[in-house]
Amino acid sequence: MVDKIPVLVDGGKATAGAPLGPALGPHGLNILQVVKDINERTKPFEGMKVPVTVVIDPKTKSYTIEVGTPPVSALILKEIGAEKGSGEAGKTMVGSITLKSILKIADVKQDTLGGRDLKRRVMEIVGTCVSMGVKVEGKPPKEMIAEIKAGKHDKQLAG
Repeated sequence: MVDKIPVLVDGGKATAGAPLGPALGPHGLNILQVVKDINERTKPFEGMKVPVTVVIDPKTKSYTIEVGTPPVSALILKEIGAEKGSGEAGKTMVGSITLKSILKIADVKQDTLGGRDLKRRVMEIVGTCVSMGVKVEGKPPKEMIAEIKAGKHDKQLAG
């Protein structure tokens, strides 16, 4: 039987403090080594919260690290260089994201998004842009969703 310890860490900046250290302590692992391994694996997501699960075999004291992906909203914010979404999504916009960046996010999140195909996953991400107050290609996100539904971007979305 393995023990699983799920935690949310700052990409590339996990520490031996809470929540990681206290959770790992009772398992007799080298906490600093585990933290170092987590930081190496989460470095690509620096500046974002990353879900990580440490899977421990209590008999051998061996472990594996499963790294999830940050939420779509965090990936959007990273792409547009903003700290947070708009508090008034319908009125105030915090930035604009390109369709190319949305395709990149769709690729990273393909296993966790509900859409069956690329077009639906892209519309899911654009839907997140609606609630965050982020334009897509300089247009209101609802306008982009209408264009995607109408097939205007099918060449780019053929994936």
